[in-house]
Amino acid sequence: MAAGSKKVIYAALIGNALIAVTKFAASVLTGSSAMLAEGIHSLVDTGNQGLLLYGLHKAKKPANEQFPFGHGKEVYFWSFVVAILIFALGAGISLYEGVLHIFHPEPVDNPLINYIVLSLALVFEGGAWYFAYKEFSQAKGTWSYMQAVQRGKDPTIFMVLFEDTAAVLGLIVAFVGIWLGQVTGLAYLDGAATVLIGLILGGTAVWLAYETKGLLIGESANHEVVQSIRQIAGGCSEITHVNEVLTMHMGPEFILVNVSVAFSDGLSSEEVEATIETMDRQIKEAHPRVKRIFVEAEKRKKKNPEERVGRSMDGT
Repeated sequence: MAAGSKKVIYAALIGNALIAVTKFAASVLTGSSAMLAEGIHSLVDTGNQGLLLYGLHKAKKPANEQFPFGHGKEVYFWSFVVAILIFALGAGISLYEGVLHIFHPEPVDNPLINYIVLSLALVFEGGAWYFAYKEFSQAKGTWSYMQAVQRGKDPTIFMVLFEDTAAVLGLIVAFVGIWLGQVTGLAYLDGAATVLIGLILGGTAVWLAYETKGLLIGESANHEVVQSIRQIAGGCSEITHVNEVLTMHMGPEFILVNVSVAFSDGLSSEEVEATIETMDRQIKEAHPRVKRIFVEAEKRKKKNPEERVGRSMDGT
């Protein structure tokens, strides 16, 4: 993960911690359930940033006998835990408080305090969101934003952006809910705003969980990387056919590759070793994230499912 991205997490952690304390204080003073939900939201976000940093720290542990490919997937595991916490704590408690205040509405005392706190929080959260957005825009390269989320292998990059987006939306909803309750005299609107905040958090959590699930299970490298590896392997004159190229992300910066190839007849063991060494070097030079390559020598397979998928994707 880039150092700049890590700074985004630190900035979000400190900002959310301070905002959470302010929101809880305003909730106690005014009795607003929407403000309470926002305080819970910021508290959960603070814990989430801490878990992301913990995952990044654990992922740096070197490989050992028990984990021969390292601990890179710690990032994926803790990112998935973050999504679950957003759903269980953030969305769950907000929905509970919202429904409770809809059936048992209470007027908000001194809403001016809430307006001040929400306005300040919106400024801080907006700044954090812009910081995360700039980092995400740089990391995505030539991909569209949707492609960057779907194809990206480092969930921490878009995790913070998603959380900050949900935070900004939640603040706007809380502000509108408290204001509508004040001008209309309908106290249950504060609870309705709390329910809407819970739904925003729930939707964010489900999306984050979906995007990190594949990485946690064992997602392959992007199609362009796989095709490039196939071309490099097929470019070796001693190789007559590339049967399969199987890849798996063991972490954001670690791709495991297994290549099944058919060698030319009559090659000596020294020539096979030299070919494998050359292919290994060329693949790693082209794709620095490839850390380990395993080569299987097999006869040409008559039916290759991977090739059929490749043809259908290319439309040929």
